[in-house]
Amino acid sequence: MTGPDDAHAMRGVRAAELAPLPTRAHREHRAYSCTNCGHWQRWFAHTPPPSCPVCSDVRNELPVDGFEFLRETEVDALVTTSWREAVPGVTEFWCDPVVGLGSHGWVLETSDGLLGFEAAPWYSADALAELRRRGGLRVLASSHVHGFGGLWQLQDELDPPVVSVGVHDLTWTKAFRVTWPADDRTELAPGITLHRTGGHFPGHSVLHDADRGLFFCGDSLKIDLDEDGNAAALSAHKAFHAQIPLSRAELRSMREIVGQLEFDTVFSPFEFARGVTTAHVVALVDHMLANPPSASPVPMDLLTRTVEVFA
Repeated sequence: MTGPDDAHAMRGVRAAELAPLPTRAHREHRAYSCTNCGHWQRWFAHTPPPSCPVCSDVRNELPVDGFEFLRETEVDALVTTSWREAVPGVTEFWCDPVVGLGSHGWVLETSDGLLGFEAAPWYSADALAELRRRGGLRVLASSHVHGFGGLWQLQDELDPPVVSVGVHDLTWTKAFRVTWPADDRTELAPGITLHRTGGHFPGHSVLHDADRGLFFCGDSLKIDLDEDGNAAALSAHKAFHAQIPLSRAELRSMREIVGQLEFDTVFSPFEFARGVTTAHVVALVDHMLANPPSASPVPMDLLTRTVEVFA
């Protein structure tokens, strides 16, 4: 657990103090994006990677006709990066058309500067200029590999002093350099804390903004939205594409950790929804524990009725 001294040290860090080694990869290596899932790898300049580790993992689907990769210039020409204020103090970044899994990046305004959590697949020159205009990123972090997106690009371009990912998931971070491996609980900014939930991945972590009641759930939850953008159902899974459920122990661990965090708005790497509360997530986990293992969505109406019964 991170104590007060660790948090103080993190806030005092400056890039030059923390990064005696270059944060950028070797200039001879290039970045490649998998056309199936969007995962970025650093590889040799004239030889694309032989495969994608994310697509090869049991949680994801293999591409139908073999692996293909795009270089930075090709992705830049393919997509438009957009941004908007999702809720006060949180800016959402995304790309059109969707690249790979289509992750969204969230930038939080904090008393210590901007904190980036997850990342869009690519940041255009205009998007990077917007982040520089606002002072750049003080901290950059992610829940797990499915939310990394163009995180490597943000480190290359903006060089935030702190780049934090769960220490148990370092094997997925070859495209960038983690400067602050996160343990079970790591305060990234005043009142904003990373909590390791495990489950989906061993190092999977969620971000909680206690003052604003915001919960950045990573892939601990999947939110199904209705046509008006409201939460229609929630699910939790070990693997979404493969529909592998979480184990009983993983669900109980998730309940213990997330049940202590107060929130009423939830952000995944792909969408966000107001009105999803701690009580809804606890009701989801209790429902899953009371039934045979399943990764199927549970309607919000059912979860809300459960919440009202125990209110």
